[in-house]
Amino acid sequence: MVDQLEVRRGGRRVLRGLSFAVPTGEVTGLLGPSGCGKTTLMRALVGVQQGVSGRVEVLGLPAGTPALRNRLGYVTQAPSVYGDLTVAENLRFFARLLRAPADDVAAVLEQVDLADHSNDLVNRLSGGQRSRVSLAAALLGQPRLLVLDEPTVGLDPVLRRDLWALFHRLAATGTTLLVSSHVMDEATRCDRLLLLREGELVADNSPQALLKRTGAGDVEAAFLALIDSRSDLTNAEVHS
Repeated sequence: MVDQLEVRRGGRRVLRGLSFAVPTGEVTGLLGPSGCGKTTLMRALVGVQQGVSGRVEVLGLPAGTPALRNRLGYVTQAPSVYGDLTVAENLRFFARLLRAPADDVAAVLEQVDLADHSNDLVNRLSGGQRSRVSLAAALLGQPRLLVLDEPTVGLDPVLRRDLWALFHRLAATGTTLLVSSHVMDEATRCDRLLLLREGELVADNSPQALLKRTGAGDVEAAFLALIDSRSDLTNAEVHS
């Protein structure tokens, strides 16, 4: 739950009074153009962002509370694993840190389709494969909340499809997912959407309700319609 979240960086308001809740057991998409504040918002949710004001609670606790470490999985845009270790060595290391069951390693390797690369050094993998190693590490211990910052960037269409199928399987077991993307065509894969622009929340709704509200044929057109309507309102206020 987020209430009146603001983030200031260098005297500039990066996030501007955001308030929303992420439904449990659903895939919520955080969409918007590059630089709109998606990563800053995710960092605030996991408790590592500076300059935060407002209320941010995760699983009923203040963001950043130590008790959340084993209940929350976070995947950054940059792979967050060790290149000089193999895939399996990375996962065994993180499993020990999280006190996750040893058999989680094999399970998450299967989930992200990297079982055949378990003995490969991470720095010899492709960029998409390294991203999937980071996702596998986040899945260790079966976290209740997954915060994924553009996890499908650089992946081919088949892997993107398979990862979204995985996200929905996880949601069906009760895991809550917040997945960011700047690719609007991924919006239809989400149960709910948060549309962000210039640090402001433009919409918080299901894809279907958003299309109905705007009369648009797709989410990108709906996003543009919402931007245009806000601009018209602002112009009307200026000239009133």
